[in-house]
Amino acid sequence: QVHLVESGGGLVQAGGSLRLSCAASRSIFSIYTMGWYRQAPGKQRELVATITTGGSTNCADSVKGRFTISRDNAKNTVYLQMNSLKPEDTAVYYCNTGRYAYGTYYPDYWGQGTQVTVSS
Repeated sequence: QVHLVESGGGLVQAGGSLRLSCAASRSIFSIYTMGWYRQAPGKQRELVATITTGGSTNCADSVKGRFTISRDNAKNTVYLQMNSLKPEDTAVYYCNTGRYAYGTYYPDYWGQGTQVTVSS
């Protein structure tokens, strides 16, 4: 069992920045790809970004150039730096572990989520 705890969400004005953190309960970074999903009210959960054990990253087109995913293996923590935030980025953001198979990311363990609200 892996426990993931997100932090760093909050209320920010459009154009502002936030950094989300996700701390894992144990050392998993040599095993799992890490990812961030988000879910806005009334919408399906959306994959935002992933980072592999080797540090390769992938971001959704909707956040490319604005969001950056990174990881600190020594701290068992993954981050999501969000810049130039827009009201449409408002959602609950979820951290997860997972694996890629044939080009598709399959999440495994999930955190409880952290709310990000961007005001216009």
